Amino acid sequence: MNGFSTGEEDSRGPTDQICCLIDAGERCVKSAGNASYSKRIQKTVTQRKLNLLLDNAARHIYICDFHKMIIQCARTKRRRKESEEDSNETDTDIPEVDLYHLQVNTLRRYKRHYKVPTRPGLNKAQLADNLMKHFKTIPVKETDVVTFFIYTVKTNGNKLDQKNGLNNSDTT
Repeated sequence: MNGFSTGEEDSRGPTDQICCLIDAGERCVKSAGNASYSKRIQKTVTQRKLNLLLDNAARHIYICDFHKMIIQCARTKRRRKESEEDSNETDTDIPEVDLYHLQVNTLRRYKRHYKVPTRPGLNKAQLADNLMKHFKTIPVKETDVVTFFIYTVKTNGNKLDQKNGLNNSDTT
């Protein structure tokens, strides 16, 4: 579903196969895993301008776990706006939240709670992309969040405890 084979059918070839990719002009020498370098993955690599090429001399299309991880991370990273590239600002001060690791039901609950409009029939990756766009638009005042978090930790209170009828004296 995500472009990588699952390996359930044990499509991995002989264990002596190495990754079929050329990384920065040199052939990767890591052991190939069960992830294949499909057309969809090639498109992602091209769009994200990763310096990876398929070695035409390779007799297979299996890639190593290292390159699989690089490609998956490139999918989830936010593209910078043109203004950020022109100025010397970086994305390091904005923590990246990876909604792709959440379950589909959790994503649907988020969608329902915030009333995020999406078209019906989206798969998990598409839903996560749409929700990530919404998530990034939510304004957050860091000082307020940190202050409230510290208060909540110190008082041992949270909304779940209050909903269940517990108060601070009942938690001990």
